[in-house]
Amino acid sequence: MKLSVVIPARNEVASIQTTLWSLRKTLTDAQIDAEIVVVDDGSTDGTGEKVAEIAKIDPRVRLLINRASHGYGFAVRRGLDAFLGDAVVVMMADGTDSPDDVIAYYQVLQTRDCAFGTRWGRGGKVVGYPLFKRLINRLANRLIGLLFLTTYNDTTNGFKGYRRCAVEGCKPFHAGHFNFTVEFPLKAITRGYSWGVVPTRWCNRTGGKTHLRLGEQAPRYLYTLLTIWLEKLLVRRDYYRGDTA
Repeated sequence: MKLSVVIPARNEVASIQTTLWSLRKTLTDAQIDAEIVVVDDGSTDGTGEKVAEIAKIDPRVRLLINRASHGYGFAVRRGLDAFLGDAVVVMMADGTDSPDDVIAYYQVLQTRDCAFGTRWGRGGKVVGYPLFKRLINRLANRLIGLLFLTTYNDTTNGFKGYRRCAVEGCKPFHAGHFNFTVEFPLKAITRGYSWGVVPTRWCNRTGGKTHLRLGEQAPRYLYTLLTIWLEKLLVRRDYYRGDTA
């Protein structure tokens, strides 16, 4: 199974080289046939140029430029339209996600449609997670669990893996910003795709700055949650995989 790793990047010149070096080494050591698709989302700090330099020496690395609307979700969607693998993992450019967990996702995707990680369950780990952000995260995931009747506790984490069938079956995507992190997995769960959960490690960035603004993103998250919840409540059978297979 060929694996693609999609990495949206906006002004991540401080971390992208280290992120790609670690990921490339991990994939090589695991002997996984893979490509790495970095989507430059309007960077002005030389991120794209740095990725292009790496792509010249490693054909597994591809640089895409998101020339349309900018935002995390728009960048990921650009990558999901262009990846070549049988499965795809979406991870962050800032080094917060562990390449070792990409390998764990790859193993889950051998038998499941989706690979979801949790930083908060047994075996998961977070390092340097801000206290206020952690409080909001846990409250949001508890709300999602109640709305969708699921015990999965890290839906808002964008670091996840999907087989191509799940990518195509959950299109079209609408979220253009960080609300994409909940749109994709909740659609996959609601539409009946199989999934497995593995513990993952998250370590706070050491360079650059976060682009997530909770106050700005909250209405977008709420809109996405309600939209998919209404699908689950009212028209789930129109999209449910079990009814269309």
